[in-house]
Amino acid sequence: MSETSSSTASPASATRVSPFRVAALQMVSTPDLARNLADAQALIAEAAAKGARLVLLPEYFCFMGHKDTDKLAVREPYGDGPIQRFLADAAKRHGVWIIGGTLPLKAPEESRVLNTTLVFDPSGVERARYDKIHLFNFEKGAESFDEARTIRPGDEVRTFDAPLGRVGLSVCYDLRFPELYRRMGDCALMVVPSAFTYTTGRAHWQLLLRARAVENQCYVLAAAQGGTHENGRRTWGHSMLIDPWGEIVDVLDENPGVVIGDIDLERIAAVRASLPAWRHRVLDCH
Repeated sequence: MSETSSSTASPASATRVSPFRVAALQMVSTPDLARNLADAQALIAEAAAKGARLVLLPEYFCFMGHKDTDKLAVREPYGDGPIQRFLADAAKRHGVWIIGGTLPLKAPEESRVLNTTLVFDPSGVERARYDKIHLFNFEKGAESFDEARTIRPGDEVRTFDAPLGRVGLSVCYDLRFPELYRRMGDCALMVVPSAFTYTTGRAHWQLLLRARAVENQCYVLAAAQGGTHENGRRTWGHSMLIDPWGEIVDVLDENPGVVIGDIDLERIAAVRASLPAWRHRVLDCH
């Protein structure tokens, strides 16, 4: 596993800049790709109209089928396809950074896909890619999930540089593995596009998101699926933005909508100055 990032500047030592507005989109995606893209387009436009300069979509924003194998029918080769073109075009049209939740990309084997996050800058150019590393497995009563059946795991930690500083990429079940976030290094923002189940979300979602923000002393932005889907699955929702002290800046419980707030580098610096846990780390996370 390797880390990629060219950013070396610490947000805690950055010079004063204006707050950078970000948004997380909450959706209740369906088995209809065109409908999902239309819904996402409307929410991106709403976020941009509210001043967002970076927009995060949820995991599976483009497609949630009736069964796990349905995603194989909409998978795309890396570099081209209607979902990838949609994300690039939306970024360029609205002049925003777009972190495209996840979409299914072709894997070496025919029976699986890569669950991939792609990042596009305001000119519509791809700037980063992250393939989900940790694959969800949960068995409780009638609930049964095993992503490894249809998803090939990634193996590289990914970050990218944006005007607000370094941004760390993760997806859903990754949230339970704090070592991944330590490997990202000194971030101003960490993002978590997700489709947490209602059961696991009610128990652990907010707890884990606030923990990642507090232990890394940075902002965490989470975009979730939130509601009852046509396939019968219920997702927890509660998309939110959390600040470096663990305070919730904005949250949406269920149903489609936009969560929005500002990334303030001075807030990061103030938290790290008053409680310098980031500087007191002594164990090697690599």
